[in-house]
Amino acid sequence: MNVPKSGYRVFSANSTAACTELAKKITERLGVELGKSVVYQESNRETRVDVKESVRGQTIFIIQTIPRDVNTAIMELLVMAYALKTSCAKNIIGVIPYFPYSKQCKMRKRGSIVCKLLASMLAKAGLSHIITMDLHQKEIQGFFSFPVDNLRASPFLLQYIQEEIPDYRNAIIVAKSPAAAKRAQSYAERLRLGLAVIHGEAQCAESDMADGRHSPPCVRNTSGHPGLELPCKQQAPFPGIELPIMMAKEKPPITVVGDVGGRIAIIVDDIIDDVEDYVAAADILKERGAYKIYIMATHGLLSADAPRLIEESAIDEVVVTNTVPHEVQKLQCPKIKTVDVSMILAEAIRRIHNGESMAYLFRNITVDD
Repeated sequence: MNVPKSGYRVFSANSTAACTELAKKITERLGVELGKSVVYQESNRETRVDVKESVRGQTIFIIQTIPRDVNTAIMELLVMAYALKTSCAKNIIGVIPYFPYSKQCKMRKRGSIVCKLLASMLAKAGLSHIITMDLHQKEIQGFFSFPVDNLRASPFLLQYIQEEIPDYRNAIIVAKSPAAAKRAQSYAERLRLGLAVIHGEAQCAESDMADGRHSPPCVRNTSGHPGLELPCKQQAPFPGIELPIMMAKEKPPITVVGDVGGRIAIIVDDIIDDVEDYVAAADILKERGAYKIYIMATHGLLSADAPRLIEESAIDEVVVTNTVPHEVQKLQCPKIKTVDVSMILAEAIRRIHNGESMAYLFRNITVDD
């Protein structure tokens, strides 16, 4: 096929068939063929990419959905981007609906900001632009040295609520934690519904457990014989200065702020992975009188025993988008439903290629969404 230099091609960087479904839907909406390439793992688990057609002078879109094997998917994306770069592609744009390691975007004790590392690796591999959806924190966009279009899935989830949940006017939007209250408020305002917040049982990942950083430094007593060091004592770092005692955090008892009695409770979030917290939230909402419980999330990772726990819980339905493949989980749990977001991803690709404004895709989107 002879493609003009000003054209564009769409490739999938996944080596598994289940992960290419979203790429196929996007190319069908665009009316183009999926680029010819082979992505596979060698016997020693190294990733190899062979691009089977010329990409010289073209704009290339790489669609990469993230399966359970996150690190392999990242390497597939990096190797393919570098292969296209060395093949003289004009622009390489990554379409990564769920951006991995997005929860590791803050410094935790003596850890690292892995999300920033990944952003640097993508830039080094040759990417010049990224299209993603519902980043865990919007500030992640600042980690990149190139443009990032952070699309929103909320219009599709709101449409699902209005069309698929009977008597949704009797629903109330629930934030699983105070940190999720802004997102929940955005949904509640657009649906003209009430808002409730679950408070208590703080997440371990978000806690600030003692690791020694809050301890005052030791002051060595050097008034004795030179070379003789006495044991350290917990003293103030400077004479006359006393640091206040830090009170230890205590998890408050779980409670619900807002009336959910006789209502349909809809919990909204961006990522649903381990579901123990959602199951606990559903139990407390049932105790408070909610007669149906829905969970709406953009990215359905649903790791470990999530399908089984959902099936055995008080949750009536879990609605996620197809940013992450989860067909196996759906077979294990019929409560899991999928909303297709390929339309907005395809439209973003079309607008970027044609140099059109992206503002239309963000209409009626609030800052806190």
